[in-house]
Amino acid sequence: MASTTSGDVLPSGGRIFISFPDALFIPEFIFGGLVWILVASTHVIPQNPLGWVMFVSVFCFVVTTLWFFIFLCGANQSSIWPSLDVGYHFLAVLFYLSASVDLAFVTIQAASFLKLDPSADILKVYRLDISAVVMSYVATFFYFLHAIFSAIRWKSS
Repeated sequence: MASTTSGDVLPSGGRIFISFPDALFIPEFIFGGLVWILVASTHVIPQNPLGWVMFVSVFCFVVTTLWFFIFLCGANQSSIWPSLDVGYHFLAVLFYLSASVDLAFVTIQAASFLKLDPSADILKVYRLDISAVVMSYVATFFYFLHAIFSAIRWKSS
């Protein structure tokens, strides 16, 4: 009896740039990289939550880069890859959502320092933190879209 699923479920090569949700790799790179850069350019106070944010942004950036090159080279044509794609992107959503909440909490607490000493340096760091929070939630949104549409593709395969 022949199988009804095709072996070419996931795109490979240049088709990843024109297929949805795989075209979301590009905004995931951009916004994830911006979170990494913005958090790295601020003062690390308190260290623990911002350390988690840095871990998440670097981890997801590196793994998304590896994932992108696996898709680009066409090594993703095994039947396990659609479920791995869904699993990774849902993990990235959970990581980025927790990092975004931590980053927003730290930024809200930094507002109290700004009220005590409204110097230019603290205001600059506060604005960078706000930008990092926005970019983190945007990256979370793109990873969430990618996870949902990858799950739809996985269920239809």
